[in-house]
Amino acid sequence: MNNTLITNRDIIIVGQQPWDVEIGSNCKNLAIEFSKHNRVLYVNSPLDRAVYLKNKQEIKIKKRIDVIKGRADGLIPVEHNIWNLYPDEMIESINRIPNTFLHTILNKINNKRLASSILRAVKQLGFKDFILFNDNDIFRCFYLKELLKPAVSIYYSRDNMIAVNYWKFHGTRLEPQLIAKSDLCVANSSYLANYCRKYNPNSYYVGQGCDLNLFTGFNNAFVPEDLARIKGPIIGYVGALQSIRLDIELLEHIAKQKPEWQIVLVGPEDREFTASNLHGYPNVHFLGSKTGDLLPAYIAGFDVCINPQIVNEVTIGNYPRKIDEYLAMGKPTVATLTEAMSVFSEFVYLAKDKDEYIPIITKALEENTSALQQARIDFAGTHTWENNVKAIYAAINAAKS
Repeated sequence: MNNTLITNRDIIIVGQQPWDVEIGSNCKNLAIEFSKHNRVLYVNSPLDRAVYLKNKQEIKIKKRIDVIKGRADGLIPVEHNIWNLYPDEMIESINRIPNTFLHTILNKINNKRLASSILRAVKQLGFKDFILFNDNDIFRCFYLKELLKPAVSIYYSRDNMIAVNYWKFHGTRLEPQLIAKSDLCVANSSYLANYCRKYNPNSYYVGQGCDLNLFTGFNNAFVPEDLARIKGPIIGYVGALQSIRLDIELLEHIAKQKPEWQIVLVGPEDREFTASNLHGYPNVHFLGSKTGDLLPAYIAGFDVCINPQIVNEVTIGNYPRKIDEYLAMGKPTVATLTEAMSVFSEFVYLAKDKDEYIPIITKALEENTSALQQARIDFAGTHTWENNVKAIYAAINAAKS
């Protein structure tokens, strides 16, 4: 990795998440790391007509309309070596069109609109021989390799997109083609890397970066009031409580079999969780949504952290960043075994099914030594954005050789 640094290049990033996204974004973190040695153009996803019609009064939508109508400049410097592009073209809403031939024609038109906007920015910035980095956008960026003619085209797979209905509709046909025609593919989990390798031999696992300073630098003196009231071994989870990702039956099994354990769930609930039997157990505590800066205080109060994933198309290839957050605080962690979790196998207790969870959590409670805590912290500390980008650079160099 030491000799893989790529410098003084121009990189164009396209994908699903705009720069003004309100949640954490892999791609924004990667862009910042790329910009330490290269110039980066970060392209927001173009405004979709259906989204415009539904949300035209929102401030973000009004900003995009101002750019499209020429009332505002869409190319904005945001940080050193990073420019953010608001495309000055609107695209049509075509995903629900069932006819493949018609969808293909309209998707080419959408791609041409986006490409023309990008090329105007490329000319203005003087970008040359650029690298195109596509963050998991199957449709809107499908033809950008042909239209932009980058020196290198990269497809970044960080989620199993075609497991989601919106992307599955045409994605099962288009994503393999996009992977195949890209110069290389990089993925943040071994499962996704193997998936990409079915269609492109130049596919690489590059790991995942995390910003863990909030967790490694936490002062354990602060204990949230709602957590302080809960006594006994605390088995905890932080994150969105979504039935498509988490196993409600597994959580109920643990609550029923071990009434002396207190299961603490921190995060917003979907309808299935809200209606679940979990609310009837006295040892299950729903503490609701918390701001990101408070999460370390809750994790610090857990005796064991869990990630009780349900194994399905959505989760099987998922890299759960919360695992790094747990480990960065030295916490014993129990998670459902998936191929993507194999990278954590030396530092996380992995359970194949609900029957394994209870004995494994028991083991995690019993053998939590200071040496194990430090080993977890050290391991999580290797998952930096710097190391993630070094692995991407190594993949680019390997694909060229």
